[in-house]
Amino acid sequence: MIARENPINRLRVVRSLYWSWFFAAALASAAGAQPAQPDYTPRVGQAGKDVVWVPTPDAMVEKMLDMAKVTANDYVIDLGSGDGRTVITAAKRGARAHGIEYNPDMVALSKRHAVEAGVADRATFAKADLFESDFSRATVITMFLLPQINLKLRPKILDLQPGTRIVSNSFTMGDWPPDETATAGGDCDTWCTALLWIVPAKVEGRWRLGDGELTLTQTFQKVAGTLKTASNAAAIQNGRLIGDEIHFTAAGRDYFGRVSGDTIAGTVNGAAWAARRASR
Repeated sequence: MIARENPINRLRVVRSLYWSWFFAAALASAAGAQPAQPDYTPRVGQAGKDVVWVPTPDAMVEKMLDMAKVTANDYVIDLGSGDGRTVITAAKRGARAHGIEYNPDMVALSKRHAVEAGVADRATFAKADLFESDFSRATVITMFLLPQINLKLRPKILDLQPGTRIVSNSFTMGDWPPDETATAGGDCDTWCTALLWIVPAKVEGRWRLGDGELTLTQTFQKVAGTLKTASNAAAIQNGRLIGDEIHFTAAGRDYFGRVSGDTIAGTVNGAAWAARRASR
């Protein structure tokens, strides 16, 4: 004779399995939500979201901040801030500094380092994705990322306030040439090339000045085009932007100006000149 299964017992088994799974899932979730461990030690080469972690030597940190001319008036944002050393060093110079880092253990470690260095009031850190973060208030951005990450960030960087200084450890911005390149000494024996860019104003388009018209084309910080007056048309030579400052030569005259939105004002051979944007 075959005994029939008691449906009440079966229901009890199902409920038991359900609650076992429920509590196991809750414990796993709670474990994942725990704060970073206080004894966490990062490992060189450990995987991150977009890059592996390699610390920037102290001499290189100083060189990058020197190139950007960081002062107490600056707000420095370090993209992929790792163990926080660049942010903390900038804060020691009196700047306000902020690190964006995806690894929560690294963020917690950086905060402890900032407290130990006595700069926690000026050095802050956030667990965040670089591509979803707002760094529009930065006056200086530092980074040690791969070239393809730099390229992905480049449109956002080029939309920053003209004059914002960008410093990268070793890696380029594609066909956007750096304004300056330097090599660190001291304790730096690998990854020792610092590259500086200054975000240029956007000047491409037509500008009206006096009885003439200035037509500009722009490739990053390089400027070309023509200057037409009632009596002459001259090609622009040696055109260059350094943040919101524009310099060029036309018809043997040297033009210097400062771009402010849709106006340019400056001097040409010692005399004042000004232009207003007609179109982009």
